[in-house]
Amino acid sequence: MIKKVNFIDFGLIDYKEAWDKQEVLFKESIDLKIAKRKEETDLDPTNHLIFCEHPHVYTLGKSGSEQNLLISEAVLIQKKATYYKINRGGDITYHGPGQLVAYPILDLEQFFTDIHKYMRFLEEAVIQTLKVFNITAGRVAGLTGVWIDENGDNPRKICALGVKSSRWVTMHGLALNVNPDLNYFNNIVPCGITDKAVTSMSAELGKAISLEAVKPVLQEKIAEVFEFSY
Repeated sequence: MIKKVNFIDFGLIDYKEAWDKQEVLFKESIDLKIAKRKEETDLDPTNHLIFCEHPHVYTLGKSGSEQNLLISEAVLIQKKATYYKINRGGDITYHGPGQLVAYPILDLEQFFTDIHKYMRFLEEAVIQTLKVFNITAGRVAGLTGVWIDENGDNPRKICALGVKSSRWVTMHGLALNVNPDLNYFNNIVPCGITDKAVTSMSAELGKAISLEAVKPVLQEKIAEVFEFSY
């Protein structure tokens, strides 16, 4: 049976506000699973796919090092950027205007119980999205995310991933660089990786690409890979 997923587009939204909204939906799903296990309900959690865009912000995952933020608090203020330590996996990353962020809040017990497979499915959806725009991308062995020239002399990251799961419910997700200001990545060691560059769809194509052009394609590809409707 094809699963149903509720699609939500927050548009441009403060990172903390979006995080708080995620936490509400995440908790609702977990509470419902606990209630079902106690036979207090026979309902399954609702699945959600959230798209959004954030003002300039740096986020540090649980396994990250604060040393990978290369600027001071004063410079953060000067650059109109914020900084949060958050509860996903991974190291430090940047979100900002021109970057398409996707937060799937899925009950994986309705799909498959394999976090490694979940991460690969998210990557595959991005790879297939980029293919629509004539950008060839792939994976780098041992690293998460989606890369351009992944096996060549100049591998560069176009999409970062970082997730959290509890009781097989997921939150956080992926950030696809569509048309962001890549200079903001110079203020961090992205994902703790020192020897590889960061890129965007616009940089690769040599022309501006809008988020509105990419959103329906990524939405469709995530739905295809996970075999759900919305």
